[in-house]
Amino acid sequence: MDTQHEAPRIVVGVDGSPSSQTALRWAVRYAGLVGGKVEAVTAWEVPGEASWSAPAVDATFDEEEAERRLVEEVRTVLGDQGASQVHERLVRGHPADVLVDAAEGADVLVVGSRGRGGFRRALLGSVSQQVALHAPCPVTIVRPDAPVA
Repeated sequence: MDTQHEAPRIVVGVDGSPSSQTALRWAVRYAGLVGGKVEAVTAWEVPGEASWSAPAVDATFDEEEAERRLVEEVRTVLGDQGASQVHERLVRGHPADVLVDAAEGADVLVVGSRGRGGFRRALLGSVSQQVALHAPCPVTIVRPDAPVA
């Protein structure tokens, strides 16, 4: 019998919105309870590349700037000690596709209930709805006002 277990992998979508910040806090708390590791994933789209979705990151800066902002946001939300427990990853593509792909092999995917999308995103369905339908693992959708303590 194999007694070695890999730490549970928790993937969390981060886009700068209040609900994604709450989702990040929830994922870190959950990881602490189950001895897991957290991977914070942000999708980065090039303007005009995906005409039906708003960029997850402001289109006026480049990939290096987007990665810096992701790291900065994780530190702002969790503090230095909490951020040290999180692996940040910036992936180019549509947020729902990126998160579904990132969740391959994960124990859980955590997303906020409302991100930075606007009316155009509502026409196609939200990222949280898309990942709930297509993720290869359980999905936790966290509301921005959800208690995390």
